[in-house]
Amino acid sequence: MIYGYIRVSTDKQTTENQRFEINNFALSKQLEVEEWIEETISGTKNLNDRKFGALLKKIKKSDILIVTELSRMGRNLMQIMSILHTCMEKEAEVYCIKERYELGNNINSKVLAFAFGLSAEIERNLISQRTKEALARKKAEGVILGRPKGSKSKVCKLTGKEQDIKALLDKKISKSAIARILGVHRITVADFIKSKML
Repeated sequence: MIYGYIRVSTDKQTTENQRFEINNFALSKQLEVEEWIEETISGTKNLNDRKFGALLKKIKKSDILIVTELSRMGRNLMQIMSILHTCMEKEAEVYCIKERYELGNNINSKVLAFAFGLSAEIERNLISQRTKEALARKKAEGVILGRPKGSKSKVCKLTGKEQDIKALLDKKISKSAIARILGVHRITVADFIKSKML
């Protein structure tokens, strides 16, 4: 199966340019797109919330995926790497027109996949290092990191419902029943009653 994938971020953008580019590319390779997947959604959205996620699940060996550019698949390097890795594991071919990438089951693809993987690992390490440096700097500046010990929010789901709970308790309604009425867990009700001494 040959898939053409088109994504735009907003409904003000048009899909026609991408469709035109993919069709021209397919013709130059003597291919014909058999199924189009089009969506208007941000590339940062979770793959499970995108049509593209469903496509990745059903793509199989020898299938071909054509996109105009890598950024159509995802918005960051890590996500794109993961997508390409999935396609390569399934032995599907991926054509990215603008970047002129042709990923398949060949040595060039394996080298490219290695380079992508290395880039992703370097990016992960850099992020980790920057985070550690920022935390060390904050600590050196005397900033207390994390939640202060023993600090719990003074507001809970039941704050302001003391009178309602007291009225229900006076009617001999159980804590479990009160929890169901108020849409919370019975332990939340029990703890609230205990803390407020109702």
